[in-house]
Amino acid sequence: MPDTFICRQLGKSFTGDGIETHALSDINLTLDGGDFISIIGPSGSGKSTLLSLIGTLDRPTSGTLSYGDQAIHQLKSKELSDFRFENVGFIFQQFHLIPTLTALENVMAPLFGRKVTYDKKERALSLLKKVGLADKAGSLPSQLSGGQQQRVAVARALVHEPKWLLADEPTGNLDTETGEIIFNLLRSLNEEKGCGVLFVTHDPTLAERADRKIEMRDGLIIEDRRLIRA
Repeated sequence: MPDTFICRQLGKSFTGDGIETHALSDINLTLDGGDFISIIGPSGSGKSTLLSLIGTLDRPTSGTLSYGDQAIHQLKSKELSDFRFENVGFIFQQFHLIPTLTALENVMAPLFGRKVTYDKKERALSLLKKVGLADKAGSLPSQLSGGQQQRVAVARALVHEPKWLLADEPTGNLDTETGEIIFNLLRSLNEEKGCGVLFVTHDPTLAERADRKIEMRDGLIIEDRRLIRA
């Protein structure tokens, strides 16, 4: 199926001081486009590593990763960059905004150096409006609260209209109320735009509010189930 990630026997190992550490082992997953999926597990369970592999920020050391009928684990660096631009938006716990750029410029950043058929500034402004920050377009990150910075990061992740949003602890650095705003924003984007959402969290309550929950421990998937929404 298009817009579907398929992992088969996916593994990732790291070597340090002559010792090999298996961060992920034998991961078999199918992630359907348009789904809303949580990944939960203790620190060191492999959650962020799996997210990085699926988003092609890192390469597996074993197994295969496909997107539809495309074997993306075999793509070269430039091809991977193009793949991410066309298909994946990223949201990080630490926001990763460029401190010397305004909110508007940060949202536009993924488009720098890219030829597109739309007006970049107009697209970025419309997304800042979508996340409720149209009046902060000229503000630097240092002039924004943590919740506002994360909303800028969400707008940045959406600016190239990806088919998937991958979020690593998107509410981890936020208070409960602000975290709820971010979660609801992700849910509305999933429902309104049909983009798939895959998010990592330590919060079991948040994980249970997804449509599907994947639980990890020691680099393995120990549970993968559909959830019934109230």
